[in-house]
Amino acid sequence: MTHSATDSTTHTMTAAVLTKFGGSESLELHHDWPRPRPAAHQVLVNVTAAAVNNTDLWTRQGAYGRPEDPAALAGWLGDFDFPRIQGGDICGIVAEVGSGVGDELLGRRVLIDPALYPSADENASPTGYLGSEADGGFAQYVAVDAAHAHDVHDSPLTDEQLACLPVAFGTALAMLDRVRVQAGETVLVTGASGGVGLALVQLAAARGAHVLAITSGSKADAVLANGAAQVFTRESPNIADQISAAAPDGLHVVADIAGGTGVATLMPLMRDNGRWVIAGAVAGPVIEFDLRRLYLHNIQLIGSSMHTRVHFRGLVDLARSGDIRPQISATFPLTAIADAQAEFSARRHIGKIVLLPE
Repeated sequence: MTHSATDSTTHTMTAAVLTKFGGSESLELHHDWPRPRPAAHQVLVNVTAAAVNNTDLWTRQGAYGRPEDPAALAGWLGDFDFPRIQGGDICGIVAEVGSGVGDELLGRRVLIDPALYPSADENASPTGYLGSEADGGFAQYVAVDAAHAHDVHDSPLTDEQLACLPVAFGTALAMLDRVRVQAGETVLVTGASGGVGLALVQLAAARGAHVLAITSGSKADAVLANGAAQVFTRESPNIADQISAAAPDGLHVVADIAGGTGVATLMPLMRDNGRWVIAGAVAGPVIEFDLRRLYLHNIQLIGSSMHTRVHFRGLVDLARSGDIRPQISATFPLTAIADAQAEFSARRHIGKIVLLPE
């Protein structure tokens, strides 16, 4: 038995549905897609805002490859089921609750943890996420486990700002935790103007770290405004020399979402026992670098794909207090999802692009 906060009797909704790997033509907009019903221990959320991420584009393109074939079309876990509603960044209002769920969340604004965990272990790493292994938020409604719907009704942040948090800020928070960033440490952030990059800058600065950042020259002021002490233009031919001069004792941490040739270029700038955490490869996934720079200096190289339950609860606390301020570059109606993803792909934006279901 379900309980509802609305008298609506419609059983369909508008949804952007991914039908195959490919370009924007792979996304089909449907106005009569079946509206999900909350199963036992689930809630139905009326989506009010859903942000766009790199993972949405890479999944649509099948760009994750396979261990035996980096160029193979695949989702992040390999096999992928179509059709799929993408979108892991979700803010909305609880419209219905399934059996086994109390009415406390009905009508409340919630932030959704998009991770799918393999066990009840609080520190378990996700083995799937909404928008990939289950339907996500690029629709008017989404059904999720009640334990993943966190009450943020009284947060001072807008729905659009809240929708910026789960993937970008969750990823950034997990990266910084996994390399144990401390006050006074020098942290270099790559790709600093995107959603994860700005979150890294903001969160690392809030911990008292001395934040250096790499971005394009036109976006430097925005990165500085989010807490970076100094910004370096990635187009500069002598960027390694500039960073070395700014951190003469070496980098304690590199928080990297770019990958590519920068790994080989920047690795020699690290202090002994430094920590390099990477959660993306927008500058290239297959790289070559001198392993001696790694092992001779006892540098830790750590992969970090998403958050844990513990990380996400910390993020929710920050959302409730308003101690973080996500930057929104643009909003689009859900019906203009192809335009929103095209704008995202152009890399002109600073911060996040958010979709608003109608």
